[in-house]
This record gives sequence, structure tokens and C-alpha cells, in this order.
Amino acid sequence: MLEPLYTAAEMKAAEEGHDVKELMQRAGEAVAELVLEVYPDAQAITVVCGPGNNGGDGRIAAGILAEARKTVRIVESKPEEEEKDLGEPDLVIDALFGTGFSGAPRPAAARLIEQINELDVEVVAIDIASGVDASTGEVAGAAVDAWHTIALHGEKVGSYVAPGAFLDGYSQSVDLGLEDQQTEHARVTSEILRLVPRRGPADSKYTAGSVLVVGGSPGLTGAVCLTAEAAFRSDAGYVTVAAPAESLPVIETRLLEAVKRPLEDVWDAAQRAGALAIGPGLGRGRKELVRRLLEQTDLPAVVDADALFELEPFDRAAPTILTPHSGELGRLLGEESAWVDAHRLEALRRAVERFGCVVILKGQGTLVGAPGEGSLVAGGAAPLATAGTGDVLTGVVAAFLAKGMEPRLAAAAAVRAHTAAAAASGRRSGLMASDLLDALPRVLDA
Repeated sequence: MLEPLYTAAEMKAAEEGHDVKELMQRAGEAVAELVLEVYPDAQAITVVCGPGNNGGDGRIAAGILAEARKTVRIVESKPEEEEKDLGEPDLVIDALFGTGFSGAPRPAAARLIEQINELDVEVVAIDIASGVDASTGEVAGAAVDAWHTIALHGEKVGSYVAPGAFLDGYSQSVDLGLEDQQTEHARVTSEILRLVPRRGPADSKYTAGSVLVVGGSPGLTGAVCLTAEAAFRSDAGYVTVAAPAESLPVIETRLLEAVKRPLEDVWDAAQRAGALAIGPGLGRGRKELVRRLLEQTDLPAVVDADALFELEPFDRAAPTILTPHSGELGRLLGEESAWVDAHRLEALRRAVERFGCVVILKGQGTLVGAPGEGSLVAGGAAPLATAGTGDVLTGVVAAFLAKGMEPRLAAAAAVRAHTAAAAASGRRSGLMASDLLDALPRVLDA
């Protein structure tokens, strides 16, 4: 359900008390064995080695590959040399930096990384793509664009948190005989969906999960419709939409099963709800309504879209989940969206501290943060980068909250279901948010 992701410090702790040379031998053997298995047709292999332990792993792997009758070229990184002869390999093994690296590469190393990327051949990185911070996923300068990463002992945070996640390719761990360590951060698997309460024989439509969706201003009615339908498809039993009166006729034609109430009736509607979804299509200028809903109700709430605009820290005891993308989170933190994209773990941490609640930072490698807890990499996929998919996610989160799930797990399970629904839709290109709706029950029943 939660697979560990290691920081550099956690890997160092795991290696304590073990002979460095012995670990290096195991690592080199594991790398060579996997390369021979996955890339059997690669005859000419260039291994780029740095001066540290990662380079040592690469040299041992190179020796074993040479014994297997591969043509192996070892390229050593030296600060005084800017140009290297990498040959014309079929495959490159990146053993330049390893998990202890942070910051930007020095000019000579940066040029070597550029040469690797210019070769236009597949690259296998040992532990982490060189130039990626293994503990954060941050990339401060040149970085290897790897096709495949062989993670020693355990996968690293930087392989799953963007922008590092864009450079590490497929990450696969190999066993070095070390004991597992408790890690601060983790990757969420689909097993978490087993924790989602299912409707039982004794349930009514209310006890199965009652969701109140607040939004749907004129011109934005599709958002509340997607959220409401997603809540139903996530096994909620009862959904109400509270929207401006002028929007209700439009919503009525699109949304059959949900109850519709004018926005001024939202307080009455909240009496029968188990969770709130605030913001889909709400429109700007509703800051006071959002504040009152958060501070004057004790319902679990998910806050999205327009409800996040100019949101200030609030005082409430009930579970609360914010679901910003990088632009929305940037505005909340007083930063540019580009800064958030470059420092996703740090941005998430700051948001959790500022608002004191669960935060879902959407995007490739969607992150879930909670007070006093490490971050979870819960999902996210390129096909989801389209209008309306965030509204669907809000509905899933609200349904899981209405079913009584603990907020951090509800958020992580919702992101996992959302991501799995994208895969189950069968659409890699041209995915629309509504395509997720029919797929949601399938992933929950799997």
C-alpha cells in the first residue's frame, strides 16, 4: 500500500555497519546482471564513472560486462577535462554522481552530462539520474535524461518527485542484502483502494456517503456536474449540488441523480451532508462564503478551484483537504508556479504548515502532504492534464471523506483511483474528464 522512498540520509543510515567494498561489489553485480537481462542486444556499452561510490559501482559493473564479452568503454569524470570521447555506444550506464549529489554540477561534469544526452541512446542510471537530487527531485542544472534507473536497495524520492521524475525513466530496485528502513516519504500503490469503505447491506443512501457540492456559477456548471457524478461513481449514495439559482436549469439538464438547491440554501443542505466539496465552478468573489463554510460547519471538506483563490488560513477542527495545482499553490504561497514546479516537496511542506491540513499538490507525481507526516507520491499521469479532471478528483475525495476515511488516506486513495481510472479508460490521447466517470467503479471493484 505504501512503498518506501529513500532520501540520501536514509540510504546512508541503511548502509551503516556494512563494508563499503562489499556493498559496491553487490551493487556492480546487480547492475551488470540487470543490464544483461534487459539489454541483451547492447554490444557496445559506455560506463561514465564519477569519483565516488557510484562510480565504483559502475567500474565493477563494467568489468563484469566485459567478462560477458561486451565492448565496454569506461569514461572517468575529471574536473579539468570538459570533452570526453564517449564512443558510439548502444547503451550508456550513468555512474557519475549517485544519491549524495545536490545542487548544480560543475562545468566539466555538466558538459559530460550534455554529451551523454546528445548521444541519443538509451541510458541506464545507477541509483538516480546524475544531476537529480535524490532526496527532493530538484534539478538545479544539467541532468542525465535516463531511460531506466536501477535503484540500489530501494527507490529514491527523486525518482518519483518532479522534475526528477521526468528524468529517471523507469525505476527498478535491486536487493543489496540491506535491512529495510522506515522512510519519511512513500509511494502509494493501488492496494490502498482496499481501504475505501464499500456500501454494505445495512447502508442507506445517506450512510453510504452524502456529499454536498458547492459551485456551478453560470458558464462553469460543467465543473459541479463532473464533481457530483464523480462522487456517485466513487460509491457515494447521495449528492446535492448548491449553485446560483440561474445555473440550476442548466445543471438540471445535465445531472439527473443529484439534488439541486439554490446557493442560499447551502446551510440547510449541509445539515444532511457527510462531506463538502467547495469550489468547482464557484467563480471568483466568493471568498466570504468559502470562509464561512469552513469555519461554521464541522463537515469534512475538500477545497478546490475557485475556493482556493485568495484563501487564508482558517480555524476548523474538521478534516480539510486542499487540492491545488502548481499555479494555485503558487498564489497561496506568494510564489511563481515555476518555483512550485521546481521545488514540489518544499512547496507542499510550506502549504501544509500554512493551512494546517492535508494538501494534494496535483501534477505528474501528485503529492499528498499532512501535518506531522511525510509526503506521499500518490499518482498523476500525463493524460490527466486536461480541463475538468481536477473536478473529478474533488468528487472522489469528497466521496471518500463522506464514507469516513481518515483525510490523508482519503486523499491518497482518491489520487490513486483517479490515476487508475485514467489508465482504465483506455485513452492515452484525447482523454476527457468525463471519460474517467465510467472507469471509476471498475478500478474500485478491481
